[in-house]
Amino acid sequence: MTTFVFLEATMALRPSSLLRLRPPLSLYARSMSKGDPGSGAGHGGGTGGSIRDAGGAFGKREHAQEDQYFRKLQQEQLEKMRKGLKQEVEFHKSQIKAHEDAIERHEERLKLLK
Repeated sequence: MTTFVFLEATMALRPSSLLRLRPPLSLYARSMSKGDPGSGAGHGGGTGGSIRDAGGAFGKREHAQEDQYFRKLQQEQLEKMRKGLKQEVEFHKSQIKAHEDAIERHEERLKLLK
C-alpha cells in the first residue's frame, strides 16, 4: 500500500517539477587546487589569463576584483528580483480588492432579484 501511494505521488509530479526540486548547481562548486586563487598557474591560480598565470600580487588582485564584480552582480540581481516580487504582490492585492468589490456588487444584485 505504501509503495502504491509513493508511486502515485511521484507520478503526480511532472518531470519538469522534479527538476525544480534540486538545489542550484552553484552550490556544488569545489576546488581541486592546492593554493590560493590568483597565485599563479599550477598553484591554484589556474589559467585565467597572463596576469593570473604569472601569479603574485597582480594575480591575487585580479582574482579579488573578479570576486567583487560577481558579488556586485549578484546583489543587483537579488535587488531586481525583490523589486519585481514586491510589484507582483501589490498587483495581486489590487486584483483581490477588485474581485472583492465585484463579489459585493453581485451579491447586492442577487438580493434585489429575490
